[in-house]
Amino acid sequence: MEWSESIGRAIDYIESHITEELTIEGIAKHAIISPYYFQRGFSMLCGFTVGEYVKKRRLTLAGSELVSSDRKIIDIALKYGYDSPDSFTKAFLRFHGAAPTAIRKGEAMIRSFAPLKIKLVLTGGYTMDYKIVKKAPFTVMGVSAVFKYETADSEIPKFWDEFNRSGKNTLIASMYGVSVDKDMGGNEFEYLIADNYNPLREVPAGFVTHVVPEYTWAVFSCTGALADTGSLPDIHKKIFTEWLPQNRDYEIAGGYHIEMYSDPADYAKGVADESYYSEIWIPVRKK
Repeated sequence: MEWSESIGRAIDYIESHITEELTIEGIAKHAIISPYYFQRGFSMLCGFTVGEYVKKRRLTLAGSELVSSDRKIIDIALKYGYDSPDSFTKAFLRFHGAAPTAIRKGEAMIRSFAPLKIKLVLTGGYTMDYKIVKKAPFTVMGVSAVFKYETADSEIPKFWDEFNRSGKNTLIASMYGVSVDKDMGGNEFEYLIADNYNPLREVPAGFVTHVVPEYTWAVFSCTGALADTGSLPDIHKKIFTEWLPQNRDYEIAGGYHIEMYSDPADYAKGVADESYYSEIWIPVRKK
């Protein structure tokens, strides 16, 4: 099934069950795609997470129902998944910029978030440098934390900041950013800031080791400042929204996602250098 068709099925399912309990597993199953792949691809393609999409659509419909019916506010709140007037009011205020009572009195306007529509767009025409490499199991050592897919984009940079401020960056070279979702079916994953493990060195307090299994990896190269929106983030998006869906030979093989960073000391401007080199590793297998 084409990626666009999978996303279309997912959106149709969400819209048809918007007042019911929705889970990533259930949506992904209906879209005939793994939850791991679905969550990563959806957020990169759409610019927001599945949870954010569902929340905005529910609040849009709740606002519309608020002005077009005489239903009690608490009943509307319960219909769209809020178990208390307070939680509904807070979410409603953040989205619409006004409280439900003000909207009902006609004192403010409501905001609308339209459902996503699949549109045929001509893409491609660019070059992606990658290689397919089989790699034996290897062990990394670093600091680890668990993140939810819904908030990972904002929380992982904070994790890196904390790591650097704590001085732990003096204990390892932080060569890798490793995402681990072994079951590829949950709402959260483990993330490690890590380096290659040296068994001759003692593992520092607060650090862990992790064995990355043997895989065949698609390794994508990236040259440019690490924070540049045209470098790593752009490659990430193209991998999950174009390269993987359209690849006739390979499909994703496991819940690992690795970013490899060069030593910033090798570059005049460190990670801000326009020649800075990094890689993205995706485990793949033959279809």
